[in-house]
Amino acid sequence: MARKWWTLGVVSVATFMLLLDITVVNTALPAIQQDLGGSFSDLQWVIDAYTLSLAALVLTAGSLADRFGRRRLFAIGLVIFSVASLVAALSPDPTFLNVSRAVQGIGGAIMFAVSLALVAQEFPAGRERGMAMGIYGATIGIAVAIGPLVGGLLTDGLGWQSVFLLNVPIGAAATAITYWKLRESRDPNATRVDWPGLATFSTALFLLVLALVRGNDEGWGSALIVSLLASSAVLMAAFVTIERRVAQPMLPLGLFRRRAFTGVQLAAFAVSGSLFALFLYLTLYLQNFLGFSPIEAGVRYLPITVASFVVAPLAGMALARVQARYLMSGGLVLTGVGLALMAGLHMDSGWTALLAGFLISGIGVGLLNPVIADVALSVVPKERSGMAAGINDTFRQVGIAVGIAAWGAVFLGAGASRTQEVAGSVGGAQARGLVEAASTGSLHQALAGVPVQAQGTLRNAAEQGFLHGMNEILVLGAILAFAGSVLALLLVREREIERDAVQDEVLELHPEPAKA
Repeated sequence: MARKWWTLGVVSVATFMLLLDITVVNTALPAIQQDLGGSFSDLQWVIDAYTLSLAALVLTAGSLADRFGRRRLFAIGLVIFSVASLVAALSPDPTFLNVSRAVQGIGGAIMFAVSLALVAQEFPAGRERGMAMGIYGATIGIAVAIGPLVGGLLTDGLGWQSVFLLNVPIGAAATAITYWKLRESRDPNATRVDWPGLATFSTALFLLVLALVRGNDEGWGSALIVSLLASSAVLMAAFVTIERRVAQPMLPLGLFRRRAFTGVQLAAFAVSGSLFALFLYLTLYLQNFLGFSPIEAGVRYLPITVASFVVAPLAGMALARVQARYLMSGGLVLTGVGLALMAGLHMDSGWTALLAGFLISGIGVGLLNPVIADVALSVVPKERSGMAAGINDTFRQVGIAVGIAAWGAVFLGAGASRTQEVAGSVGGAQARGLVEAASTGSLHQALAGVPVQAQGTLRNAAEQGFLHGMNEILVLGAILAFAGSVLALLLVREREIERDAVQDEVLELHPEPAKA
């Protein structure tokens, strides 16, 4: 078999593996919590540790690959990802697991940053590369679509550890093929790595997420939370200053002078921060509140995944006839409508209360994703399309990480308030603890030490608090999606989008995805 097909195959498998690990873990989280224990915030960090590493490092990883060798960095990423997966499966406690997930994210960032460059160096621009990119894109779509179901099957059949162990033999085989069949390449004009930019950006994101996760427990006006938020703001301002002044920035701010480029990043953030960030809480509702098993929860996500998978190719074809901003804005509107329809859950609601929202938001995501991918690359010069793809992925991962933390803070705060209101006799900390227990499936244990005559009242209060918090974040997620829709409609303009030979060249994705 020709080297180019080995390259496409190993890159597609690696990308499938790392993207699957974003979605597959959701349905395994309740089982992880039951086995390892841990708090509500520990569950948030299982996702956030991974996405934060991806968001912080994907641009820098491309620059390192240009300098030290793309095949070498890709293999290093595979090894890091595979070893971290093994360690995650062997984790004895939540902290160990979350550190492993952060290391997984480092390996994933390297793999994702280099993948397009490896494909582009083997397939010449034009129809052949377009076919290769189509296969690569289909791999991404399948990974996202089947993630919840695969997570449920593995968790129910083999235990949550199998979600991570599956990566080990696949990663080992992919690493061997990488060294055996792939060609090494470098950029003789590679840019310097923007270490100050990386340090300020990643630290600012970490401090922001930490503040959001800890805010309810520590108090939003406490010295710790105020210091974390202030430090995050200062570091982000320092990052912007650095990016304006360094010769080879990790994130060229000049790209944001193009309104359409800014609009597509905000749209990516909006869909990730709304629906994708809310998957964690929807999973807790399906499994820990309604009592479904992991595989039963995965099956109930199928309306979203099937709808998005069917609509996505139709949206790609529609780009030739409909302006991108209308498709993008419409997709976000449908996502918002779907989330709004999911809200209004009450004590007698079953999973079918989510069904209409699942279908409509699935259609919205299917409409949105290919348009965002196309526009993100089409609003920059072709020689910068690789960097544009990296920036867009950064905004997606930041949306998920910040969204999970922010919605968690609102969920606990609103839920505790309702629990206090219903129960009347519980304090703020106890109310939050009851809502956390309801969300992690440990309410029975939390009430074990309570007098029998009070257990029914507290259980009802905790469950009502859970539902109230859930409804609040679904509504706020819908508002975020609607806001993204308006911004996309206002900022994205067809005249800023290159449309020449899009179908044949797939915008000639540049073989240097993170070069400044």
